[in-house]
Amino acid sequence: MPSPPSVLFVASECAHFVKAGGLGDVVAALPAALRMRGHDVRIVLPKYDVVTPGGLVRRREPLGVPLGAGEAWCAVHETLLPGTDVPVYLIDHEGFFARGYLYDPPGSVAPDNLLRFGLLCRGALQLCKALSWAPDVFHVHDWPSALVPVYLNTVERDGPLARSATVLTIHNLAHQAKFPAALLPATHLPWSEFRADGLEDYGGVNPLKGGLYHATKLTTVSPRYAQEIRTPEGGAGLDAVCRFRAADLTGILNGIDEGVWNPRSDTSIAAPFDADDLRGKAVCKRALQREFGLAERPDVPVIGVVSRLSQQKGTDVLLAALTRILDIDVQMVILGSGDLPAEGYLLMRSHHGGDRFRAWIGFSERLAHVIEAGADLFLMPSRFEPCGLNQMYSQRYGTLPIVRATGGLDDTVVNSDEAAGAGTGFKLWDLTPDSLVATVRWAVETYRFRRQHFASMQRRAMRTRFGWEIAAQRYADVYGWAVAARTG
Repeated sequence: MPSPPSVLFVASECAHFVKAGGLGDVVAALPAALRMRGHDVRIVLPKYDVVTPGGLVRRREPLGVPLGAGEAWCAVHETLLPGTDVPVYLIDHEGFFARGYLYDPPGSVAPDNLLRFGLLCRGALQLCKALSWAPDVFHVHDWPSALVPVYLNTVERDGPLARSATVLTIHNLAHQAKFPAALLPATHLPWSEFRADGLEDYGGVNPLKGGLYHATKLTTVSPRYAQEIRTPEGGAGLDAVCRFRAADLTGILNGIDEGVWNPRSDTSIAAPFDADDLRGKAVCKRALQREFGLAERPDVPVIGVVSRLSQQKGTDVLLAALTRILDIDVQMVILGSGDLPAEGYLLMRSHHGGDRFRAWIGFSERLAHVIEAGADLFLMPSRFEPCGLNQMYSQRYGTLPIVRATGGLDDTVVNSDEAAGAGTGFKLWDLTPDSLVATVRWAVETYRFRRQHFASMQRRAMRTRFGWEIAAQRYADVYGWAVAARTG
């Protein structure tokens, strides 16, 4: 029986080292799950100066990376992904990565990001040659590592990595970076790639567009999002490319750490509970109400929100509907940050919220667990959501999500259907204040007047599995398809 494909993850983030969003969680969790399946999997990251140096071992030989007028010389540090035997390599170039930020300085943009992340991409290939290791698959993520497939199909196509396949995962197609065409020669990529079915995008260089054309296989983080990005509404200007590559595009849901998000063993919450014994959830609800200064009423439904405050997350629609939602006689707690006017409005409403509404601006991992465990309902009215995690966390805690039916939210939440005895949450399709209020009212009336159905939905949601082992099998399949396509 052939051994599983070897895989090198090339990414700009990895939780435990550096993380700005969900990408970092995936790059930490998926390699660990693949390693459990027997894959030789490794990770390459930039060594930003915000990465703490503990446990890193510097390789003796420097790494030369073709870039700019000649070569950029880097140090390489090695360590293991915490809790695993997955090797992690960090490429260290002080001029590019010792800046106190990952992508852009606050309130501005880094004009040389094409070179910074070009160094990561070409550096990953150079590192493989230095290690005398040719992975079967390079797994790259979003625009910062999307040049890896372009390099492999051009300047590296006859080298020792020529048979390596590539898989590009789109975590959020809206996150793109575009650069002046004049910077292209510094990447050492040929001008022949500056064309409409390559890197060229309205006269500039778009690494993600080039990666979409060059990668052997493509994935996104949910099946529904894989369909949405092929449309003008969801394609962020690259829908034509996604339609062209549709046969090679697979949607695979992200997983969650079911050990961390487990109400039976969660040390952040007031009492343990599970699908067979929900009594502890009532204790957690009282603790949530007490923590946020709400009236300790067991009869009133508590709605939780843990979110970035942004247009993508539907924050504007939530704020427009907030008064009408509170008039239904519910309590609501919001944990989040982002849009400054939204933050200010929420603080004002929180100050005058009586015993029904509180907002906590910022982020607290502990409070996120407290809200998930103590709330009865969880609100996610996103305009688009490639995958989403909180709706999965919520279901683990019997906190029924109210979501807009988009992307991963649609894939992971089953709409309430009392007649069929089905459902793990409540969905709306039109993102308007009226639709949001109506769906919240439906969920609240189910909580108040159809208690048996609500409780059965809670138990059903808590028994739904969202672990990484499911995603790992799907990715293993894609790796096999990619290798077969690349090697014939």
